[in-house]
Amino acid sequence: MTAALASLWKAGILSELDYQFSSGVARLAGETNLDVLMGLALASRQTAAGHVCVDLAVFAGAPGTTETGDPAELAFHWPDLERWAESLQQSPLVSRGDARAPLVLDQHRRLYLYRYWEHERRIAELLRQRLGLASEPIDRALLRDGLRRLFEPMGSADTQRDAALLALTERTCTIVGGPGTGKTSTVARILALLTEQSLAQRGAGLECLLLAPTGKAAARLADAIKAAKGRLACAPEVLQAIPEEASTIHRALGSRRGSVTRFYHDQETPLIADLVLVDEASMVDVALMRRLLEAVPPAARLVLLGDRHQLASVEAGSVLADICGGERQPGYATPLVARVAELSGFELPSRGAMDFRITDSVIELTKSYRFSTDSPIATFASAVNGGEAALAVSVLVAGAEGSALRLESVADTDDLLRRLERHVVARLRSHADSRDPAVALRRLDEFRVLCAHKKGPLGVENVNQRLEAALEHAGIIQGGARWYPGRPVLVTANDHQLKLYNGDVGLVARTREGALRVFFPGGGGELRSLSPSQLPPHETVYAMSIHKSQGSEFKEVAIVLPRPESPLLTRELLYTAVTRARERAVLYGDPESVRAAAKNPVARASGLAALLHG
Repeated sequence: MTAALASLWKAGILSELDYQFSSGVARLAGETNLDVLMGLALASRQTAAGHVCVDLAVFAGAPGTTETGDPAELAFHWPDLERWAESLQQSPLVSRGDARAPLVLDQHRRLYLYRYWEHERRIAELLRQRLGLASEPIDRALLRDGLRRLFEPMGSADTQRDAALLALTERTCTIVGGPGTGKTSTVARILALLTEQSLAQRGAGLECLLLAPTGKAAARLADAIKAAKGRLACAPEVLQAIPEEASTIHRALGSRRGSVTRFYHDQETPLIADLVLVDEASMVDVALMRRLLEAVPPAARLVLLGDRHQLASVEAGSVLADICGGERQPGYATPLVARVAELSGFELPSRGAMDFRITDSVIELTKSYRFSTDSPIATFASAVNGGEAALAVSVLVAGAEGSALRLESVADTDDLLRRLERHVVARLRSHADSRDPAVALRRLDEFRVLCAHKKGPLGVENVNQRLEAALEHAGIIQGGARWYPGRPVLVTANDHQLKLYNGDVGLVARTREGALRVFFPGGGGELRSLSPSQLPPHETVYAMSIHKSQGSEFKEVAIVLPRPESPLLTRELLYTAVTRARERAVLYGDPESVRAAAKNPVARASGLAALLHG
């Protein structure tokens, strides 16, 4: 039996990890049924690909493909559905969740690794427990005064104000919206309203945790809150009490030494907080979200913030999309509508039901303050999200040289890279001209090349090498050494001691004394520099992956489109890439790649949405 698995590994249908996991578990348990071994291996493969489970109906009877979706050299088909399900049900390695076993097969024939089945059910249980109204008293007069100061004229419709009212009145609130829709400014106002209530009733500020999945995202959240505070019409003591320090989720939970899955804070030792706010929630995987929810005190408010159309987490799961994914009736639960009206005088639409649902805690901000309604970038992003491939391509094709959005239509890889090299050389000449590291860093952060793949001709690694060589040939940088003035560096691992985090970008420059240092943005607009030998794991970053660009924004981006047949080419990938641009985006590739992406939404196998929404 293991010989058959080995052939699937050699054909690229399974990875070595999938093969070793399946054959190892089978050997320990004495399992010889090849259908069960294939279930073990496929559950491992799909989890590594970001799925929480395997939908057997999708694979049953289908030809085997490689992990990248390419046809396999080996002629192979996955087992028939009925036979496969029966074999799994009869195996001691499989349960329905009522007993601990390596695999769980649920009633919908979704096959899970046990811990991921457990993660999903625990998340659903914890979110359902948090449904309902917050218990703390609210000073109505103070709230209404705050709403008048912080939001649009009281008689006008205002989704940001409605989001704030949901966050104040419910224990859990999920606020979603695209770039520039005011998520962070809304959160700053929520913090102001809650801080005013806390100071008035307790004489002390709010115990608040501002969290994000990565160090870079946490730093951006802190900067955004600081900037938003300066625009709030609040008393000085309120502004001073509004928290502005942010942390990674891992750091807040307190990782236990020697473990990446166990934390100091959990259900028995919860976080100390009145409010836990999580930015970039789309990047939080199912395992981490479970641990976070377990550690949030039951009485604390929880606010999740993110863009449901962005790429999901690198690890397994698409929790934010699952939370937002239910079919919702217009309006909110009757008790929530009544509470909001009592406190604020505003009438939210009602769906005429007493029971709370997950959708009652979800609100989407749709008005963009970054893009005008006729912006090509906004129109293109909307078309991609809606699966309107023809409209998306027509918007691109209409873009001329120098316009906000255009397509460099090239199907040949070498021609694409040559055109990209010319673009980057022209764009980066200015950052090489400056001897001031602060100015050079600002210019560097105005432009970035984004790639879908890490490896391959159009992957990050090869594109970085090509761009580095082109810049050296143009005399913009001096190559021949690993470290040279002008080299941009992306940190790829957290180092809390150095206060450098995955996603931080620095630039190599010479000091007045002639020493090479790597400069990073510091607090208060200051720079900090480190010796190259001090840096944690890092890489050159003329180009970066679209995944790593999440949460960032640049004045201009150049996007390297993968080939139309790439399995990574999805709506979410293209949407995430193009909305990193504030002013201009240039796409390099085949128009068919755009059509393929618009027609291909991410479909991560998961049972969480069904558990949450029924």
